[in-house]
Amino acid sequence: MGIPADDVVLIQQGSGSNDPTVVTVNCPDKFGLGCDLCRIILEFGLNITRADFQTDGKWCYIVFWVVQCSNSLRLDWDSLKDRLLSVSPPCLIPLYYDHKLNGSTAAPSVYLLKFCCVGRKGLLHDITEVLTELEFTIQKLKVMTTPDEKVVDLFFITDGRELLHTKERRDNTCGYLCDVFKEYCISCELQLAGPECENQRTFSSLPLAVAEELFSCELSEKESCTQALRKATPPPKKAIVTVDNLLSPAHTLLQIQCFDQKGLFYDILRTSKDLNIQVAYVRFSSNINGYRNMDLFIRQTDGKKIVDPKLLADFCSRLKEEMLHPLRVIITNRGPDTELLVANPVELCGRGRPRVFYDVTLALKKLGICIFSAEIARHSTHDRQWEVYRFLLDENCDVPFASVQARNQIMGRIRRTLMGW
Repeated sequence: MGIPADDVVLIQQGSGSNDPTVVTVNCPDKFGLGCDLCRIILEFGLNITRADFQTDGKWCYIVFWVVQCSNSLRLDWDSLKDRLLSVSPPCLIPLYYDHKLNGSTAAPSVYLLKFCCVGRKGLLHDITEVLTELEFTIQKLKVMTTPDEKVVDLFFITDGRELLHTKERRDNTCGYLCDVFKEYCISCELQLAGPECENQRTFSSLPLAVAEELFSCELSEKESCTQALRKATPPPKKAIVTVDNLLSPAHTLLQIQCFDQKGLFYDILRTSKDLNIQVAYVRFSSNINGYRNMDLFIRQTDGKKIVDPKLLADFCSRLKEEMLHPLRVIITNRGPDTELLVANPVELCGRGRPRVFYDVTLALKKLGICIFSAEIARHSTHDRQWEVYRFLLDENCDVPFASVQARNQIMGRIRRTLMGW
């Protein structure tokens, strides 16, 4: 029994350009489903302005009100629906399974895109924008600039549509890139990644002092952060989590008030999923003067409310940390060069945060800062794994990187772009 697949995900676009689109998902429940859905919505460049989330452990009903973060990218609503369907458990038991509709968790194949072109300002972001529009996710990359001003880009990508195994999809991708970049394009190749992909999965060897500055962001009673992050942008005024174990006989209630930012609902559900906390009901209200109010009814995976004070304290502490600074941004010296580092937590399943590379390169493009080289790596701390984006900035641009004030302005601009402020 169940409902037809066409009714599992319904998308009702707003009647006006400023009206939100309503996305409704109605399907059997699975642990972490809300996080998986939010991640896909974030991948498509959509911001969740409001949400209602209800589940009884067997069936899930979620309504998202979403708006586009930017109108620069063409949004394929049919593809969004297909992607949301792909992570939703099937409502009917079919005679055969389509892997794109049965919630398959198999890791997608990684492909290597080799793109060689003539360098120019903003080029890396422009390539990233095309890949994002085509629904590719950049898993790893290596960007190098040659002495003769040519750029060699190695993108290790996965396909949200899972069609790169077809020659048509690969040929169309290379053809589209060549058409977009015309005289700047020298060559373009796309093939299944080989052993070199594993070499790109090596962990980042950050100097100890740099790692401490990037990851040591401890919450005090005043919810302050490290000097570098505090200088980069004013910290949010507050993140309050109040626990109520008396209102509901079956659930623990968390009442949350925090500063609004892009990906907030995803960060909360990701944290709950990683800590094995089931979210049974959420009321995610509209933005009021820059703040969000949320009610979360949660329970343990055994279906019981959370009464362990230490477990509650750890969960609330992690939520505050994710709400105040889910991404870390610093600028440091790497020998004679200037290096920008951006880090975000990785989900326990191994997936990094969507669109970080897109947003950082967009901010640098708007600042007129050229990128000499770039790479994505992983870094482990005592309690989690991080995705680290490393950019060597071109010293030939007009921005005085040696100035503390200029560095703070750059970090502030990048953080505002990442947070949607």
